[in-house]
Amino acid sequence: MLIWRSALEIGDLIRAKKLSPVEIADAVLSRIDAINPILNAFCRVAADRARAAAREAEIAVTKGEPLGPLHGVPVSIKDVLFTRGLPTTGGSRLFADHVPDEDAIAVARLKAAGAIVIGKTNTSEFGHKAVTENPLFGVTKNPWNPALTPGGSSGGAAVAVASGCGPVALGTDGGGSIRIPAAFCGAYGFKPSYGRVPDRGGFPSGFAHVSHVGPLTRTVRDAALVLDVIAGGDDRDRRSLPREAGSYLDACDGRVKGLNIAWTPDLGYARADPRVTELAGDAAAEFESLGCHVEVVNPGWEDPEGFFGTMIAAQFYAAWSDRLPEAEAEMDPTLVKFIRRGGAVTARDYVQALGRVDAYWREVHAFLERFDLLLMPTVAVLPFPAGQAPPREIAGGGVSVLGWMPFTFPFNLTGQPAASVPAGWTGDGLPVGLQIVGRRHADATVLAASAAFEEARPWSERRPAL
Repeated sequence: MLIWRSALEIGDLIRAKKLSPVEIADAVLSRIDAINPILNAFCRVAADRARAAAREAEIAVTKGEPLGPLHGVPVSIKDVLFTRGLPTTGGSRLFADHVPDEDAIAVARLKAAGAIVIGKTNTSEFGHKAVTENPLFGVTKNPWNPALTPGGSSGGAAVAVASGCGPVALGTDGGGSIRIPAAFCGAYGFKPSYGRVPDRGGFPSGFAHVSHVGPLTRTVRDAALVLDVIAGGDDRDRRSLPREAGSYLDACDGRVKGLNIAWTPDLGYARADPRVTELAGDAAAEFESLGCHVEVVNPGWEDPEGFFGTMIAAQFYAAWSDRLPEAEAEMDPTLVKFIRRGGAVTARDYVQALGRVDAYWREVHAFLERFDLLLMPTVAVLPFPAGQAPPREIAGGGVSVLGWMPFTFPFNLTGQPAASVPAGWTGDGLPVGLQIVGRRHADATVLAASAAFEEARPWSERRPAL
């Protein structure tokens, strides 16, 4: 079916004049019409704008004009990233009528490459939690079982690609918000190195210093194609990294034989559902057959949840406390609670938390001098009921607030590239993710390993029965 074509395939067919941009836009919009009432992936569908852009894209093909690498490819944008002239709410009633007059840098680059923006995908309010629900647009459902959550906060993005509503979605990741829903939805999610993609053009962020913009796709090469478009420095974001030489798409063909890889089922301190550990461990073992050396490890790092939570709570307080108490009734109660927690963080607490982040990075860096990649489960649990709080008990033992997602936020603190690949499915049809973490700035290595694993254990033909 046309809606399951990859971005690379769509682009090739359009350039060969075997597929019209209007045809693929109509197919994806029809799919959204059918699926969105069930899953609530999209909070805004830009059907008229998308069709107009597709008509312009078709004229460009007809005239033989130069075409960008994503010419005519439908993409969706998470509703925390600004889109010029298209409402961007952050999933908040406070911004229900907000229409930006600029695009986020990554959005502008997608458009310049010829992509067709088909709509905005649902998120938690300002992306503050790793499930996808908000007071403005409600709860997003998992395509493999609509009674369950897709994770978050880029849950709408993951659901969109997993359910055939476009091959590419742009998300953000401040603590796992790309990788968690990728794992829960059987998609590929890539968190680039910190600064690899400029992060400007959004709401005041509680995820300063840890937020990444990146793609969710059905294939690794589609994510690499998108990264080729959106990566590279921009002086509006002084932390952004200069453009690397070479192509990330070409990097997918990079050599993985001989890599030294570490596998940890628990980082030495986390609890995980045995079903998750079994599937992720089996996926990690696949790298032995790819010619890599895989070693089971206990990194010996401390659990960074305490200082991560302190830092992020303080930053959310700085970003949004001026809205309390007047607008409190309009906001997600969990966001209000988080902001109030941040109000109790002193300047000393905050600066000490930043210092602990630096110390944590030194530990991680020293460990990875021995290994090219670090593998682990992406999430410690299987998808849980939508609209409910995350589990506080795993494998018969109690866990902390972030105990269900202990494997993702540490690598926001360190800024390393990390991806979630589908590791497999449980007997009752729920996806499990394997996280692939690279050394600092080694995005190409993570992509090469992801692509090699995808070739060994392809997943894109497995689709939810919607």
